[in-house]
Amino acid sequence: MASASLQFFAFILALFGVFGDITATLLPNWKVNADVGSNIITAITQMQGLWMDCTWYSTGMFSCTLKYSVLSLPVYIQAARTTMILSCILSAFGICMTTVGMKCTKLGGDTDSKSHACFAGGVCFILAGIFGLVPTSWYTREIIASFLDQTIPESSKHEPGGAVYTGFISAGFLLIAGVIFCTSCFKKQQGAWIYPPKQHHFPSTEQESDAGYNLKDYV
Repeated sequence: MASASLQFFAFILALFGVFGDITATLLPNWKVNADVGSNIITAITQMQGLWMDCTWYSTGMFSCTLKYSVLSLPVYIQAARTTMILSCILSAFGICMTTVGMKCTKLGGDTDSKSHACFAGGVCFILAGIFGLVPTSWYTREIIASFLDQTIPESSKHEPGGAVYTGFISAGFLLIAGVIFCTSCFKKQQGAWIYPPKQHHFPSTEQESDAGYNLKDYV
């Protein structure tokens, strides 16, 4: 298996990925629209997320509206909700599995069991990273397509918000951590194939002793 320090580094990356994944899922600023008006009551910043839409006013007030209806939402928002929740669940499972399988912990039993736990945790991290990367990429594509559409007025165009960048970075952390944990298990198996355990056989000695015994019988 990989060194304990490398596994600990991957575990720290996974923790950052999990916290970033949860934060990106809950943040309301997946896309942001700045609209400055002449009136002091006019909203200056509008943010839209997966679960709510929020507005900052020039007076310092902040209001949010939850998205109660699921069927009325666009397809990419519904898909982003589902995949981000799956990403959070898988990354949480990965944290539990790698905690048992890391070399620096005393959990998980023997070396083979810890290796299997590390591999399972690494697979969970890789899947969580993929599930986190798909919605952020799709959401960004929809924002860019809407921004470049000439038929949409300027006041209705948006830009990617901080939650999208947080989702991208968290997915990268989870993918890197998953690759490190899975690679550590592969290295161990490869070493076992290259250097198989030595087996001691003494066939020649037994044959010589048998041959000598037979000659004495005939004499």
